[in-house]
Amino acid sequence: MRFAAVLSDLDGVLVDSGAEVERIWREWAVSRGLDPDEVGRTSHGVPGVQVIERFAPELDAAAESERLDAEHAQTGGVALPGAAELLAEISPLAVVTSCTPPLAAARFSAASLTPPAVVITADLTPRGKPYPDPYLAGARALGVAPERCLVIEDAPAGIAAGLAAGATVWAVTTTHAASELTAAHRVCADLGEILGRLRSRERTAAG
Repeated sequence: MRFAAVLSDLDGVLVDSGAEVERIWREWAVSRGLDPDEVGRTSHGVPGVQVIERFAPELDAAAESERLDAEHAQTGGVALPGAAELLAEISPLAVVTSCTPPLAAARFSAASLTPPAVVITADLTPRGKPYPDPYLAGARALGVAPERCLVIEDAPAGIAAGLAAGATVWAVTTTHAASELTAAHRVCADLGEILGRLRSRERTAAG
């Protein structure tokens, strides 16, 4: 079956922002007297506002998230192998990220990647991953039923969001071990493997 559209996560799928992202969350946790292991582990793929609301509800989550986003933006980012090819070859495609617009823009710029026409950022949905809202918004923006979309993810929260939206979910092992991603329909080593499978489906559909 050929997918009608692809919905791709940003950090950990298209851009490697490195261990610096988790370092920032762990340092924040220590400064607040929280368990850095728990905060660091659960921060992947989740909007910063939701992380703060969960672990430090007494704070102004929006203001604290904006401050931390500025730190995250300074960590830069490097395009992961296959990212440029995915963005160039696959259409329609939307990027669905837990980043705010400024942070997403910083990631694309640092990685020298051209963002697609549709980028769903954390401000565009009332709830972020692991809720389905971001992926439902991405499918809606592309005019495609979510059941006909492929979601590409690297984190358990994102996988949960894609599944809840009704999409097919393929995961890459760039930030988490395969054993942590078993909820996905397929676990791939990297974007190269995913591109190979998508190209094969295109050839089959054309033939």
